[in-house]
Amino acid sequence: MLDNIRIILVNTSHTGNIGSAARAMKTMGLSQLVLVDPVSEPDGKSSALAAGAGDVLANAKIVPTLQEAISDCGLVIGTSMKTRSHDVPTMVPRECAEKLLDEVGSYPVALIFGRENNGLSNEELRLCHFHVYIPANPDYSSLNLAAAVQTLCYEIRMAFLARGEQHPEQDSPYPLSEDLERFYTHLEQTLQKTNFIIPQHPGMVMVKLRRLFNRARPESVELNILRGILTSIDKSIQK
Repeated sequence: MLDNIRIILVNTSHTGNIGSAARAMKTMGLSQLVLVDPVSEPDGKSSALAAGAGDVLANAKIVPTLQEAISDCGLVIGTSMKTRSHDVPTMVPRECAEKLLDEVGSYPVALIFGRENNGLSNEELRLCHFHVYIPANPDYSSLNLAAAVQTLCYEIRMAFLARGEQHPEQDSPYPLSEDLERFYTHLEQTLQKTNFIIPQHPGMVMVKLRRLFNRARPESVELNILRGILTSIDKSIQK
């Protein structure tokens, strides 16, 4: 189960933080590390701070975009400093761990950490089904990247140990991230054909629709129905 949980670091500035994050992961039994557009690729400082987690660091995958990192994931959770942001459901680390383990038996799941100085961008947070925040001391809530990774990985391990060898089965699996992106592209194109969205002045329609579907979280069968509806509208427009 833990092998199917993906820890993603976005645009990391300091190579030492990459090594420290790898060490935090390995101590809790996680091994899948993905780096999205790091400022610098792992180096000697990364290896030194990874200590005995050199294998996690060596096997880390580097990709240019977050979309590529999560394309085959069915559940994506992004870390956020805000307890409520973008109208996306939020949770604390313990709830996040349970949610990841609930669905990890059906497809890869992802937990995303942002930049050291300002976290994830609004656009990146919109790609997430849920946001997770660490309820730290409000008078001093500053956590470095490795500490945040350690905190969430610890909760994942505790939830994993509590479940023993149980592997949850999901009756109605959710679509992968790449399937959702294809749906959003199709939806926008159809709305442009009906003139609901004007390409020169698109406004915030798609942003708000993404929020809506993130909250609703349609299952794969439901998403196929929605795609079918869009296709029928496209055919009617052509006629």
